Amino acid sequence: MVRRMADHPLAQHLARLTDQISTIIVGKRPQIEDCVACLLAGGHLLIEDVPGVGKTTLAHALAVSLGLKFSRVQFTADLMPSDLVGVSVFERSREAFVFHPGPVFTQVLLADEINRAGPKTQSALLEAMEEHQVSVENETRPLPRPFFVIATQNPTDQLGTYPLPESQLDRFLMCITLGYPDRASERALLAGEDRRHAIERLGAVMDPAQLMAAQQAVQRVQASDALLDYLQALIAATRNGRWFVDGLSPRAGIAILRAARARALLAQRTYVAPEDLQAILPQTAAHRLVPVAGAGRGRVEQVRAMIEAVPLP
Repeated sequence: MVRRMADHPLAQHLARLTDQISTIIVGKRPQIEDCVACLLAGGHLLIEDVPGVGKTTLAHALAVSLGLKFSRVQFTADLMPSDLVGVSVFERSREAFVFHPGPVFTQVLLADEINRAGPKTQSALLEAMEEHQVSVENETRPLPRPFFVIATQNPTDQLGTYPLPESQLDRFLMCITLGYPDRASERALLAGEDRRHAIERLGAVMDPAQLMAAQQAVQRVQASDALLDYLQALIAATRNGRWFVDGLSPRAGIAILRAARARALLAQRTYVAPEDLQAILPQTAAHRLVPVAGAGRGRVEQVRAMIEAVPLP
């Protein structure tokens, strides 16, 4: 296997994908690459930010660029689980109950402002995200593949929000923020056309089959024994009580390695480098961890400080 794959068709497809989305979400290339890496790793993405910075636009541009079916659900306090997964309705013409699938039966599901819905509705996503299926009225129904959830979350100090439980947070491979654009990028947004109109002109640069092939390619990215030693050292650091209340679980460690493999693939490499782990760890670990009392840092800053303190093997 070659060490670099710049001329491989897959690498070219992925480069075009990130380039195209960058024309819509201006000045946010690192966040776009995180989003694509999360999808390649077969995970789900949580975006925590204030309204109006492009979270919905990013999800829509990604779905269109990949030729995937897209659904958006606005989570509200009165949203019920049946509004999400579907319900059976009795039809007299058939003299039987007929299942009407909900918006979760899609390929890219945007769960907009997920923390404005109650815990019961939030938990309705758990099985879909973990098992790629839903159980409704004692029957299990598979979801389309690929299936990718992008959830947006308002800051928890805003009114009308319900904090996501730890079990739900753990289902998200990554948690990112977009933040405000820099001055030049904001000027381009102000001077340019409406982003929604720009999305309508986008074409698919990859199809679902190519995406699933890329996800399989992620699994073949090599991780050396030394790299695994480094990952275990980082995981052990989260458990020693110095940085966080509770450490990362083995499932979280597996997810982090999967994300690092995806990032390596995006960098056109067939092996995981230490910088892949360092770059991806804040996005994959911070939302799973609680800093110790008196740390004086937020979750992401605490993870970065821990990375600086853990030596390379």
